[in-house]
Amino acid sequence: MLVLALAFYFLLLGRMAFALLTSGEVAGAAIGVGVLLLPILGVWMVVGSIRAALAHQHLARRMHDEGLELDVSELPRRPSGRIERVAADELFAQVKREWEADPDNWRVSYRLARAYDYAGDRSRARETMRRAVALERLEREHGARDQEGRRQEDREQED
Repeated sequence: MLVLALAFYFLLLGRMAFALLTSGEVAGAAIGVGVLLLPILGVWMVVGSIRAALAHQHLARRMHDEGLELDVSELPRRPSGRIERVAADELFAQVKREWEADPDNWRVSYRLARAYDYAGDRSRARETMRRAVALERLEREHGARDQEGRRQEDREQED
């Protein structure tokens, strides 16, 4: 619903920008250019957010399927439902040790991003999740290249 509301807003802004650009006045045209930039930037930000959310969901699904998600079900919680700070910090320290042992593993980076989130450090959580997405993408691409190489070898052996 929010994306639809934003799309409606961007269309209105675009229409207003077009009206200002065709007003025939220099000031109106200048303001029209500025107003036109707003929906362009807005669409770029919404598309980026949706792409990131889909990538994060893909990683979450893979982690769930592999049984590697962080188990936080037993950790003490505040009345708000958030994990208590001390427990979140202990979880973070444990996962950080895992990450330090294998920093180029997307699964460990994903777990670290989740631990950052539970500890309340959202900016580092986002940064680490971006790293996990990039590492997973590299793994998929490398796996696809390896698979294609094996197929090529099989075809050569058949010939």
